[in-house]
Amino acid sequence: MTTTATTGASVTQRPEIHQTSIWQQSWIMVKRNMIHTKRMPEMLSDVTIQPIMFVLLFAYVFGASITNTGGVSYKEFLLPGIMGQTIVFTAFIVSTGITADLEKGIIDRFRSLPIRRSSVLVGRSIASLLHSSIGIVVMAVTGLAIGWRIHNGFGEAVLAFALLLLFGFAMIWFGILVGSWLTSVEAVNGFMFTTLFPLTFLSNAFVPTGPMPSWLRTIAEWNPISSLVQAMRVLWGNGPAAGPGSPWPLQHPELATLIWSIVLTIVFAPFALRAYNKRTSD
Repeated sequence: MTTTATTGASVTQRPEIHQTSIWQQSWIMVKRNMIHTKRMPEMLSDVTIQPIMFVLLFAYVFGASITNTGGVSYKEFLLPGIMGQTIVFTAFIVSTGITADLEKGIIDRFRSLPIRRSSVLVGRSIASLLHSSIGIVVMAVTGLAIGWRIHNGFGEAVLAFALLLLFGFAMIWFGILVGSWLTSVEAVNGFMFTTLFPLTFLSNAFVPTGPMPSWLRTIAEWNPISSLVQAMRVLWGNGPAAGPGSPWPLQHPELATLIWSIVLTIVFAPFALRAYNKRTSD
């Protein structure tokens, strides 16, 4: 009885956890995920082969039939939309990764180590952003090869990429929530596919919202992804600013994207942490 009580106390207190900072522990988790990707390079197909395929298909198959793009070529209209979709799918990556680790019992092994529980989530989140960033770079290079350009200054270009990563960070919490809530990778894939694909296509990412029916156009214009994509188009010079009759999020897309990112994080983060703690508790 004494041995059990002592062991329970040591496990509960675990003073050795404080020998390293949470950032050091999180970085170890990032490296673990990167090494896993290095040993299984086929995991990068979704951010290498697929982005090239998407850019070429949309640019040359659909581009010929979409002309109302505000005076810019469809290729320049397209690239911010494709990048917005890719960063939204960061939630897909982190949710499947967490669910796979939970299914295989890897999270239970991590819990036996002298590390903070939150370092697993932080490490997985950073690794997922890095994973998606590879896709952004691949798409940017592909876009440059087919004629896409950034027409504004360096500061505006950096701000657009910063907003892209900030929105991706907000979507990570949604991914953590789904990955902790559902119990199999198959269930996560089905749920995220039926959730994120309609969300990205029901926006201004690939087509202008003007020709849409009024009720559908209203939904698309208030879609957070539309604000993100519009912000990138304006900052990169890939499309005109929204007119005075447009909804507020499209007239002020940079501020709207910032607000959406904060709101989504505030909404999803508490539920995600609660679901993860509940799933990983004894």
